[in-house]
Amino acid sequence: MTEPSGRSVVERFARAQENKDFDELEKLITDDFIDEMPQSGERIRGKANELAILRNYPGGVGTIDPGSTRLVGAEDRWVMTPSFTALRIEGSGDVYTYVGTARYSNGETWQMIAIIELRQGRVAKTTTWFASPFEAPEWRAPYVERFSPPGA
Repeated sequence: MTEPSGRSVVERFARAQENKDFDELEKLITDDFIDEMPQSGERIRGKANELAILRNYPGGVGTIDPGSTRLVGAEDRWVMTPSFTALRIEGSGDVYTYVGTARYSNGETWQMIAIIELRQGRVAKTTTWFASPFEAPEWRAPYVERFSPPGA
């Protein structure tokens, strides 16, 4: 049997997270899965712990409306809308970068980036950073152009 492409594994992983499809996530991650979050100094070790966090997340892990999902792109780049959203996924082989947004239960939309590492067609490790929104300092105004970040 042919092993699925890395891109298809990462795409399925992103969609399973968006859809709260814990059965699909269980199939996609290794038993010894690790997620590291350098900002908080936390390491989730093992599939059971990852799934427990997702199932017990206050306010729930973001969901999408299946009727409004749009997939655009080619090869290793695409956009999925709306909500807990993958904005860009790039990579090759066994390492991919996932850039997206996460809408929290308090209504804030945070930017996120994760490095996803695959092993034998499944997600073995993610390293995830989250960036909360903040007001730009006024002193930079003459030097910058303002825009609305995706998902804001």
